[in-house]
Amino acid sequence: MRRAVGYSPRVQESGGEQGFWPSYADMMSAVALILFFLMLLSYIQTLITDKDLQTTEALLTDTRAQVAAALEEYRKAQDKAYAAQAQYQSAQNELTSLSTELSQKQAEVEGYTIRISQQEEELKKQEELINSQKAYLAAADNEILALRSQMTTVAALRLSIVKQIQDRLIEVMGDPDKISIADNGNIVLSEGVFFDLGSSALKQEGIAILDELIDAFDAFLSDESTTRYVDSIVISGHTDSTGTEADNRQLSTDRANSVLNYLLGGKRDRLSAYAPFFCAAGYGETRPVASNDTEEGRAQNRRIEISMILRDESVLEIVEQYLAIPVPESVAAAENATAATPRP
Repeated sequence: MRRAVGYSPRVQESGGEQGFWPSYADMMSAVALILFFLMLLSYIQTLITDKDLQTTEALLTDTRAQVAAALEEYRKAQDKAYAAQAQYQSAQNELTSLSTELSQKQAEVEGYTIRISQQEEELKKQEELINSQKAYLAAADNEILALRSQMTTVAALRLSIVKQIQDRLIEVMGDPDKISIADNGNIVLSEGVFFDLGSSALKQEGIAILDELIDAFDAFLSDESTTRYVDSIVISGHTDSTGTEADNRQLSTDRANSVLNYLLGGKRDRLSAYAPFFCAAGYGETRPVASNDTEEGRAQNRRIEISMILRDESVLEIVEQYLAIPVPESVAAAENATAATPRP
């Protein structure tokens, strides 16, 4: 076979191989470029991711701070809520207590109202009772005045009789110092007028005085309007402290009996009809009116006393007249209630 000038198969082959490899190189370059771009893209992505991560961490830190602040606010709010709840519970308890106290006060007020009503009713009854008592007292005033007048009359009568006897005795004795009227209304005669010291025998001077006493008592006792008030006329003898008590009792008794015996037997037994009114008593030294340490005091203690005792029945009669005044039923009921009330 005839070959053409300048053609070679190997060259042809070589020329063919050279055409294939450049294409592969280009491909590898392209792949490398792609990998480069991918790596660049990955790097860029990494940078972006790192930046985003930092931003995210910053946001997360900020968010955590906000969450912590929110939690703190929540705790504060919760504490306030607990405090408010406690205050509410305390206020509710106080309100309950006040409601209970108010109920108690209302009950007390109701009790006071009932009590006031009862007291007003009782006060009304008391006023009615007082008015009734006033009417009773007004009605009894005249009776009381009349009874008081009677009692005053009795007392004045006794004093008048004693004064009359004193005046008559002073006329006879001529010495007012030897006769006096004691605070109890008794006629007091000095012992020296009637007796010598230590004796119970009457002296003539004393007999003259006793005669006047007989006339005075006769005039007094003969009037029934006055004797109705007289219970007794007591002649009492008294001594000083000189000597023994027994001797003084005997001496004072003997002297009192001497005076009494003469009064009832003198002037022809003028007072014998009135003997039931008279009695004698001796007290010795037991009732001194002055000190026995001086002669003057002992002289005052040696004495004869004449006392008139009013009849108890006469006084009781006056009292009975007073008690006979009608008593209103309301007054009687009040007196009975008072008597029935136990004393503390």
